[in-house]
Amino acid sequence: MKWVQPCSADRQIYRPQDVFDAGERHHHISNTAYPIAHSRTWGAYRVADRARHRERVQQAFAGEEPICLYAHIPFCEKRCSFCEYTVVNREESKQTLPYMQRLERELNAYADLLGARRIAGFDIGGGTPSFVPQEQIESLVGLARQRFDFAPDMRISIETTPRIAAQEADKIRAYRQMGIERISMGIQVIQPDLLRILNRDSNGVEHHFRAVENIRQAGFDNFNVDLMYGFANQTLESWQATVEHALALDPEAITLYRMRYKLTRISDQADQVTMDQVRVLSRWAKQRLKAAGYLANPGKNTYCRVPKDTGTSDYIARRVIQGMPYLGLGLGAQTFTDTTIAYNDGAVAKNLMPYFRSVDAGQLPLQDFYDLPLAQMMAKMICVSFYFGEIDRAAFLRKFGLPLETAYAAEIEFALQRGLMEWKPETLSMTTLGEDHFSGLCALFHAPSVKGYLLEYAGDMSGDRRLALKVS
Repeated sequence: MKWVQPCSADRQIYRPQDVFDAGERHHHISNTAYPIAHSRTWGAYRVADRARHRERVQQAFAGEEPICLYAHIPFCEKRCSFCEYTVVNREESKQTLPYMQRLERELNAYADLLGARRIAGFDIGGGTPSFVPQEQIESLVGLARQRFDFAPDMRISIETTPRIAAQEADKIRAYRQMGIERISMGIQVIQPDLLRILNRDSNGVEHHFRAVENIRQAGFDNFNVDLMYGFANQTLESWQATVEHALALDPEAITLYRMRYKLTRISDQADQVTMDQVRVLSRWAKQRLKAAGYLANPGKNTYCRVPKDTGTSDYIARRVIQGMPYLGLGLGAQTFTDTTIAYNDGAVAKNLMPYFRSVDAGQLPLQDFYDLPLAQMMAKMICVSFYFGEIDRAAFLRKFGLPLETAYAAEIEFALQRGLMEWKPETLSMTTLGEDHFSGLCALFHAPSVKGYLLEYAGDMSGDRRLALKVS
């Protein structure tokens, strides 16, 4: 494998203690969402000439098989205040058909370029993919099956909201009939006052049990519920009520997402939430879920009651455990190989026209393409691995050609000595203490340029909030 040479910022060496402290101090931005501050930390690696993108994509995917596939649907009923993702405004939400047509054209372009790759995981996410008519999802799934080689045991996963699942039972049945086997529903919280603040009051508890009934009657036996914690003024009692409510819905898996304030409409509330408050909520949820039979090792955010099942989609599991390359389709979608990371048009502005123009011109709709050095690719894999709280040692060696303990000797020694991580036969895993210091641990494994940014960061998210309001 050949990686580009690191710039001077990625050749720096920092004391693990200083980096760990910076991650703890800036816990709202030091997490699995890697990297931080693209323009500064990755700017030296950007391939600015779009005429080179097609050739670089082909080179980056050479020999990469199997891969995963992700299709992004950027439409929602409303934009939630906590949302950091690529979601378009209400007016553009009327353009589902033109968008889905171009999404299929993009899929065809990649299939022509890369061939019929074996697909080991396929997620349809968003946004809210169930927002679009079911016929458009069926057409996308059918085309993907036609143009790529789906692994026989691969499960397709899709996301929905409680209101859609409750009121559009035919749509949920259609998903199962077209071969989608896993469905995930975002509840987030159940408190009416907090739902209003989050602009999510149309998805309250009045929809939940009917939604689950429709999901089960459609034939889904792989059902996940998403919950969120770490909001300003979220009490332990209200969080307990949310978790208990989720348990009453009896899903196979429950995924807990800690609120990340960057690029959201409520980023100005970040300084109202301390790590001590977050830890109280996280610890209680873990204990309660474990008592109910939902298990997860320290650091893992998906809790599952099915033995030997990760609880996640195949797309997520392959990415997290193996660092498997993936092809992202649609507005703002990310594509990842062993040496490159790319973002589609619309990742910043969050509107459809740049994506439409590129597809209509017969171009790969790549807004940013980064040819990255080894240090950045290793950091990206590890941050994603921390979704499960552990790094697969064999997968790391296979991808990068050197042992994990060699690549991060000083950082691992620091973590082991302080009881934050431990060696297991196949993994380097977080301990319960390490889980309490998740942000500091993530920072240890960042590339030097990102560590340097964290060490200098002043902690002001006001610019992020202005950008989030502008693009949403």
